[in-house]
Amino acid sequence: MSVIVIKPGLLSSLQDGGRVGYAALGVGRAGAADWPAWRLANALVGNTRGEAALEFTLIGPTLRFEQATAIALTGAPVDARVGDQRLPGWTCCVLPAGSVLHLGGMRHGCRGYLAVRGGFAATAVLGSQSTDLNARIGPLDGRALQAGDRLELGVADPAPLPGSAGALRVLRWGIDPQPWFDYGQVRLALSRGHHFDRLDDNAQQALFKASFTLSKDSNRVGSRLDGQRLHLRQPLELISEATLPGTLQLPPSGQPILLQAEAPVTGGYPRIGQLAAVDLPRLAQRRPGDTVCFRETTLDEAAQRLAARRLRLQRLLDHIERRLDFA
Repeated sequence: MSVIVIKPGLLSSLQDGGRVGYAALGVGRAGAADWPAWRLANALVGNTRGEAALEFTLIGPTLRFEQATAIALTGAPVDARVGDQRLPGWTCCVLPAGSVLHLGGMRHGCRGYLAVRGGFAATAVLGSQSTDLNARIGPLDGRALQAGDRLELGVADPAPLPGSAGALRVLRWGIDPQPWFDYGQVRLALSRGHHFDRLDDNAQQALFKASFTLSKDSNRVGSRLDGQRLHLRQPLELISEATLPGTLQLPPSGQPILLQAEAPVTGGYPRIGQLAAVDLPRLAQRRPGDTVCFRETTLDEAAQRLAARRLRLQRLLDHIERRLDFA
């Protein structure tokens, strides 16, 4: 009833919807960086209770499944195979007991998700199975996967898996990743932050006109943006204020930092912008060397776009649930 980690991949960790409600205690949310991809991976294997999935970065893990199970891969396209058979993403695949799943590199994008039917039986910490790698909170003492780790599978619905015993099966249908994975390097919507007016005139224009490059030093805490340096009109002495995923901070170096899933709950750098929540998955799929550009948005537009995406996602989740049949 286990999955054995043969190779861990890069920064592979268990993630669910996040650790909600503990910011006042200094505990961040963490959770899946590409939230829709995580939800859809779970839906494709029949999970409906917010089960944790494996999130991996740039290179996926190699795993041995001790029992037959259904899996789904979403997020960035990854080279996936069992033996000589390649597995597609964004659909359900049923693996027989003893299967070794090899997940290789990503052609583009940064993060992939592997969901298993029934989820993983990891102990929840503060109500979540998410791994906060920076704070070292969550399954496996808050660390990434290592070779030799054993991940217990959760209890799935008793309906039998499709296909004959001992045979690998790929369902005949899947979902189109195009609406849920950012193939094009589109501009990300950013609203003005509390300290935007403290930027000098050149910096205010550059924020929405210049191109930045995602630094190799980026991680789940934040995306460091290389490129044109942004300057304040004069230095600021600030006390720490609330931050959240999507907050754009400006450290003394002049190179902005865009906070991600493991954002700290407070920060002392000037907050010059806030990324629209609907574009956080796009940010999560930027890899080192990718271009990051911003366009200005308003709170109303950002809220409308987020509501529209939630509606589209829920309709798709309902459709998958109706169509998925393990009988």
